[in-house]
Amino acid sequence: MASLQTIRMCVALALKTNSSIRFTRLPLHAYKHHCANRSRIGITPYRCIQATSYSTTQHDEKGSEGTQTSNIPETGGEGAATCHGEKAVLVEELEKSFQVEKEKLVAEVKDIDDKYKRTLAEVQNVRQRMQRQIDDSKVFSIQGFCKDLLEVADILGKATESVPQEELTDNNPHLKNLYDGLLMTDGQLHKVFSKNGLARITPDVGEKFDPNIHEAMFQIPSENIAVGNIAVVVKVGYSLHSRTLRAAVVGVAKAP
Repeated sequence: MASLQTIRMCVALALKTNSSIRFTRLPLHAYKHHCANRSRIGITPYRCIQATSYSTTQHDEKGSEGTQTSNIPETGGEGAATCHGEKAVLVEELEKSFQVEKEKLVAEVKDIDDKYKRTLAEVQNVRQRMQRQIDDSKVFSIQGFCKDLLEVADILGKATESVPQEELTDNNPHLKNLYDGLLMTDGQLHKVFSKNGLARITPDVGEKFDPNIHEAMFQIPSENIAVGNIAVVVKVGYSLHSRTLRAAVVGVAKAP
């Protein structure tokens, strides 16, 4: 509402000029203009009040009514306080909006940083897996070739075992030389196996059965061997760089 001093000034002016007074609200842009120039008549929280005087004197012979408008300045501090209050509210709203935007950006940065770290870890895991696969391919690339050579080693072993020891005398030099040649070939073959990481798996009778390196073909009753232990070795096994290439074929003891 307009101040009392403003109303008194307007009334005095109207009485002096024989005019009527009407109080109106100024638009927002006019209010800002009056706030800047500190020249207004009255103030409400969002508008200034402008006092306009209307003259009742007849100025022409045709009966037209003359009007006179007067803007009376006010030097009070009510308008300045309202202006500063609106500025404070605007600054507070801007600070709140900036804080919300800041929190949003911080959350986005955290999310992007988390995704980056996860992606980096996944790439590192993929790189390590690929490196292990490359190393395994280098080590076990001869796995198929070694399996084929195992049959040759088995045949050489059977050949040397089938020769009667009593026939290996000086009276039978051809058989003795053949037997010695087979032993030398078998020994050289196993040296090549050892050089390339291929080792023989030879279980002992009475040894505990291990399904990782043994393959049970049958069960045999036994009184001297514990139930579940190896009773008979049918075929030796082989491992390539500690990986079972062929399990040893055995027979397992059972209760009689």
